[in-house]
Amino acid sequence: MKNVDFESQLSNFLTDCKKLIVLGVGNELKSDDGVGPFIIGKLQEENIENNNLLLIDAGTVPENFTGKIRKEDPTHLIIVDACLMDSNPGDMKIVDKNEFANIGLSTHSMSLSFFVRYLEKDTEIRIIFVGIEPETMDWGVKPTPKVEKSANEFIETLKEIVL
Repeated sequence: MKNVDFESQLSNFLTDCKKLIVLGVGNELKSDDGVGPFIIGKLQEENIENNNLLLIDAGTVPENFTGKIRKEDPTHLIIVDACLMDSNPGDMKIVDKNEFANIGLSTHSMSLSFFVRYLEKDTEIRIIFVGIEPETMDWGVKPTPKVEKSANEFIETLKEIVL
């Protein structure tokens, strides 16, 4: 079942997009916490040819990529990560940067709200966060079925809008 509201929000965000970076964040060894890198890996496997799209697997250290992001000078940045939102496993939501304080982000050494503020300083980058509710963050090398299904829905939605 398509999440029409999510698709509409993502499409609206990407209006006037000239260069997009999708940044996957999370720990690939902790099941659903690795959903961000999982999404980046799946997109990379598809060998999408688009000079205006850059995919970055940031793992648990998105701050290590601030220089690369600024150098690429994107108009838009989508951060994808597991996110505790008090909803059902696999639920996907676009989280406004001002809501970061109200949600539980996973295993990162730097606060994503600080990361976003740093990237926005002296730039015009438009940034959103796509959160996917985890079912478990126990040890495991791939997302649970519900989270993997949402990851695949995100990938298909993104491809429909961007390609």
